[in-house]
Amino acid sequence: MRRKQFGIALIIFVGVMLCGPQPPQASQRAERPNILWLSTEDISPDLGCYGDEYAHTPNLDKFATQSARYTNAFSSAPVCAPSRSAIITGMYPTTIGSMHMRSKAVPPAGIKAFTEYLRAAGYYCSNNSKTDYNFEAPPSNRPPDTVWDETSNKAHWRNRQDKSQPFFAVFNIVVTHESQVRVPDDLYKKNTARLKPEEFHDPAKAKLPPYYPDTPLVRKDWARYADNITAMDYMVADVLKQLEEDGLAENTVVFFWGDHGRGLPRAKRWVYDSGLRVPLMVRWPGKIKPGVVDDVVSLMDLGPTVLSIAGVPIPPVMQAQAFLGDQKKAPRQYAYAHRDRMDESYDMMRSVTDKRFHYIKNFFPGRPYAQHIEYMEEMPTMQEMRRLYKDHMNALDPNYGKAMTPAQLLFFRPEKPAEELYDVTVDPHEINNLTGKPEHQETLKRMRAALEQWQTQTKDLGLVPELELRERMRPGGVWQKVATPKLSEKTVGDKTIVTITCATEGSSIAYTTEEGKNPRWKLYSGELAQPKGTTLRVKGCRLGYLDSDEVKR
Repeated sequence: MRRKQFGIALIIFVGVMLCGPQPPQASQRAERPNILWLSTEDISPDLGCYGDEYAHTPNLDKFATQSARYTNAFSSAPVCAPSRSAIITGMYPTTIGSMHMRSKAVPPAGIKAFTEYLRAAGYYCSNNSKTDYNFEAPPSNRPPDTVWDETSNKAHWRNRQDKSQPFFAVFNIVVTHESQVRVPDDLYKKNTARLKPEEFHDPAKAKLPPYYPDTPLVRKDWARYADNITAMDYMVADVLKQLEEDGLAENTVVFFWGDHGRGLPRAKRWVYDSGLRVPLMVRWPGKIKPGVVDDVVSLMDLGPTVLSIAGVPIPPVMQAQAFLGDQKKAPRQYAYAHRDRMDESYDMMRSVTDKRFHYIKNFFPGRPYAQHIEYMEEMPTMQEMRRLYKDHMNALDPNYGKAMTPAQLLFFRPEKPAEELYDVTVDPHEINNLTGKPEHQETLKRMRAALEQWQTQTKDLGLVPELELRERMRPGGVWQKVATPKLSEKTVGDKTIVTITCATEGSSIAYTTEEGKNPRWKLYSGELAQPKGTTLRVKGCRLGYLDSDEVKR
């Protein structure tokens, strides 16, 4: 595909979206459901309710009986920050430039966190507590104060001042993150302190994927991964219990999901099914019939789905689509994903799946799968795979033929194939590449065409060198700062009516009447009526920008 197809500049017509979220209309103020997200990190659908006999997840299994359980949900990226940038904006990272891991991207004007539209419509939005959206600005390295009413490890729907206010609350559970597999024994024991003796997983009973060497160390990692999932299962139950205690369960839509696949080698960071397929369950009492849903869903669809459930118009700029609520779209035919720079290692892979077939295009086939990534190399399983491969190549281990099977050696090929095609219904671990099979040539052409069309339509920036992309976003490497907002006011009776504007395209405005270093910032969505003499603090915000200077009146 020629580079010019990717575009030199991203042009998005966003209309009124550039002016920021609009205040709710009278029809929007009717009672709305609360919405709760329970997100966890680095897991595939390795849960009892998804048929995993090794798993011990009684609370999520019970939740599944009350929920729609999606069996074809996929992340748009197999690593956290790009995946979360897609979720918070409803945009492909390859379109807005946030596809590289830890890229500090600057989304185009008009691209906002979907929570701003919820806040403007009257929802209290809390996040406990991970963000990692790939465009947080210094010095706080947190998202702008227009994104959440509250984001901290104490954030909770219970903190809203008006208990009748509808809420959107997020709880991010981090005990399943890949880093927790390799922690020292004392920290592992702390993470799993609530597990009963019979709930710990026996490494000898683990069913390892065929691409992993079957050694005690690898089995230990897999068992710890499963133990951490059980620990997470307890934490999910804690939040659901709080919802029950507050009498809110019947009027709260609860989502449970993972941000990408399991945090082990050849899963996290790779666009295989093991890195992209995620658990997703939604409980909506009285609205959703519990059961299995096999529709293709992209994880980036979560944001517009929340807006749809809340009765908030989905911005036309969003590439994601709602899969529930009044603005629900027809199910997707395909889910797309990408892999770009992972920490210090560059690569470019693109992926498309249609439930049965999974097509991958490797734009740099001369680079191996097993590129060195310092953080990943700390994983014991990765170290074990490296050790066995070295023994295999040097023929030092008399048992090397048994230690490294052909399936295990695939990951260590010096070059990748240009294309890969797998039938995941018969080859769930994606071992047998079908691109050379005559009977699959029509499928190969169809999937290849679907991917190329998606790249063209979404203006995939993957072939733009990252240094050039950074210069476009942040000329000279200098963080751009939002222009200082301007206030105008008039007196009406005993009130001062304040109107606030900001010259920076695509900016939003935060305001507060509180003093101190950590006030509660509100989202400005229309003129403010303030009692005379009220102190008002105002600042402009935009994703990927420094906040403006604060204005005080």
